[in-house]
Amino acid sequence: MKRLNVAVLGCGVVGSQVVRLLLEHAGDLEARVGAPISLAGVAVRRTEVSRDVEVPAGLLTTDAAALVAREDVDLVVEVIGGIEPARSLILAALENGASVVTANKALLAEDGPTLFEAAAKADRDLYFEAAVAGAIPILRPLRESLAGDRVTRVLGIVNGTTNFILDRMDTSGAGFEEALEEAQELGYAEADPTADIEGFDAAAKAAILASLAFHSRVTAADVHREGIADVTAADIASASQMGSVVKLLAIAELAATTSSAETAGVSVRVHPAMIPRSHPLASVREAFNAVYVESDAAGQLMFYGPGAGGAPTASAVLGDLVTVARNRLGDTRGAGESAYADRVVLPMGETMTRYHLAVDVDDRAGVLAEIATAFAEEDVSIQTLRQEGRGADAQLVVVSHEATDAQLSRTVERLRGLSCVREVSSVMRVEGMAD
Repeated sequence: MKRLNVAVLGCGVVGSQVVRLLLEHAGDLEARVGAPISLAGVAVRRTEVSRDVEVPAGLLTTDAAALVAREDVDLVVEVIGGIEPARSLILAALENGASVVTANKALLAEDGPTLFEAAAKADRDLYFEAAVAGAIPILRPLRESLAGDRVTRVLGIVNGTTNFILDRMDTSGAGFEEALEEAQELGYAEADPTADIEGFDAAAKAAILASLAFHSRVTAADVHREGIADVTAADIASASQMGSVVKLLAIAELAATTSSAETAGVSVRVHPAMIPRSHPLASVREAFNAVYVESDAAGQLMFYGPGAGGAPTASAVLGDLVTVARNRLGDTRGAGESAYADRVVLPMGETMTRYHLAVDVDDRAGVLAEIATAFAEEDVSIQTLRQEGRGADAQLVVVSHEATDAQLSRTVERLRGLSCVREVSSVMRVEGMAD
């Protein structure tokens, strides 16, 4: 039988687990692929660093470029992360005839088309299940299982760090800083958590999900992004009072464009939102991830599981590796990029959503009329309105019906300009609530 040689780029949290699974499950992998899978080399920055897995002598190298250029390397696994040198190494591997498995969400979200074009030109596979939601199989269902269906919406919790923080704020009453500190102590958050709490990580994943779901090229720069740093304990409490929880959501959906109601564009956004506790995503706790898919024929589907970590992510990598290896033996390729729809990405202002507002107001006659007029002037209708407190503590809590984000934003600015409004103390979008 032909032996397939695998080069692994990176031996950190994920890479070390990929190496471990390749070595420990060699017999099973051979049976599943139909040929022996051999570890040809592992590229690292420094060979002397202590690692969680013992790499066989002679396989560690600091020359990643030379490793991917070897003629005997059939498959390359890239788990370095970042843009460079990962991009150059993947392109070199494809050009040299190797198929590639990557977990690099940032690179795919920034420059995926370049990689897909290189893979098509080389007639080789480029698989990336591990780039979104760790061990959860979501990209292949979008790419293959639902290829005959029309996906209309993808709604997901795709960042475990932010979900842990918001879950702690909801269940224990902790403030943001306290919950973040606990996440860091438990290893769920990095020392510098910016990529997570500011939504960059989720935005990259949202771009990949939208590209696959709607057969269009979507980059991270196309994604409207807001993080969770401004979510307060008051926001969490207000959500609880209306039977909801706050989650950082990645949302990609088909939506009519303002230029043509018959032409569907794509809305892609990441932001905190209130969702009813009855929604399936509301029960996703701690650092877990989940992706909720809506389609014409299949209806509503949810994919749930660990969204990060070395072993779960390595599981997704190995799943791709087995498929790519089988394709290599059969001299065939799996699905490549599908961007035929070429849908326009809508600006956030055209996106249909609804707002939850907490407005500190004067406690006097006529205030409700002034507030209602501000909404009416922007053609935004009010779903619910309640007053909390009296006197100096008077506050109106308003949930709107659906309107464009631009209409709702203008409404907020109108409210801030009213003499009866002391402060608009909270603005948060609401998802999953019926009219």
